[in-house]
Amino acid sequence: MNIAKYIDHTILKPETQKIDVIRVCQEAKQYGFYSVCINSCYVPLAKEQLKGTDIKVTAVVGFPLGAMDMKAKAYETKVAVERGADEIDMVIHIGALKDKDDDYVREDIKRVVASLNQNTLLKVILETSLLTEEEKIKACELSMEAGAHFVKTSTGFSTGGATVEDVRLMKRIVGDRLGVKASGGIRNYETAMKMIEAGATRLGISASVAVVRGMESENSSY
Repeated sequence: MNIAKYIDHTILKPETQKIDVIRVCQEAKQYGFYSVCINSCYVPLAKEQLKGTDIKVTAVVGFPLGAMDMKAKAYETKVAVERGADEIDMVIHIGALKDKDDDYVREDIKRVVASLNQNTLLKVILETSLLTEEEKIKACELSMEAGAHFVKTSTGFSTGGATVEDVRLMKRIVGDRLGVKASGGIRNYETAMKMIEAGATRLGISASVAVVRGMESENSSY
């Protein structure tokens, strides 16, 4: 198995600079990662760095809280796609989900879907560490209803990251209809493989180089 092709090589820290994005793009080319995952302001830079390769550019939207007005979230998506993003990772409105406002959560995702082009994929970040099992199931169901392409565990900026149990649950709910992205706290090859075995079809990792080298990383943030 070529684990590199599962990996969205990620750099989302608030102190990220252009030189960091360039480094991540160079690492993606060196190791053959599936995509780079960045804040949307860096999409044009990443597209330029990755020109001539098949490496995708993933932009986060509504990150990391997901609680802005849905019009703003949709517009952020539109701009990212226009500038060349191949995939969008949006944060679900966690409070609305907990309020059991299914219509709001569904519409929020639908508006992002409507802002994509026909070649762009959407992953919905559930922030599983903040949810009950019932809420995780509902979030997966609403993501499917709204037309998303993936569900994703975590931003990496909350109280916890991906767990094997959450990945297994999400896979059970979405089956083959959606992909499952495990993200947050994956810092070694063993953990990455456990996520894949549990049903993950994509991995969000900042310690990607260490993972593909089969090494433990000291990088504890996403």
